[in-house]
Amino acid sequence: MLGEGDRRFVALAFLEAQKSADSGGLPIGSVLARGETMLASGHNQRVQQGDPIAHGEMDCLRKAGRQKTYRDTTLYTSLSPCMMCAGTIVQFKIPRVVINDTVNFGGNEDFLRERGVTVIDAAHAPSIALMAQFIADNAELWNEDIMA
Repeated sequence: MLGEGDRRFVALAFLEAQKSADSGGLPIGSVLARGETMLASGHNQRVQQGDPIAHGEMDCLRKAGRQKTYRDTTLYTSLSPCMMCAGTIVQFKIPRVVINDTVNFGGNEDFLRERGVTVIDAAHAPSIALMAQFIADNAELWNEDIMA
């Protein structure tokens, strides 16, 4: 199910999440790839930029810039996408999403699948552990992020 390139991009999404955590933000990272080529990577910057829309997937897509098509891309994300990011995936017709962690936050996988997106749960242990620790240590910030 996951090829060598997939595993590389899963690891890069995790590194982006770690980068965000190291700079005081939520540990969520993302990578957009076309085949074996990385187009962009990014991480959640809500705290760092004071921007409520600067989720990891959004930061990555902004950095990828304009694309003529997304229909041949895969979005890798360290945490299951929120509804805003899931809607963007559908809007851009990104056909495949690989999610490192559906344990700490999930629920939009079916939304994506129902709209034709192939969703793969990578069950990436380091991503799951990083987010679990973040939530335990920063419950108020986490609840702000998910609007709980």
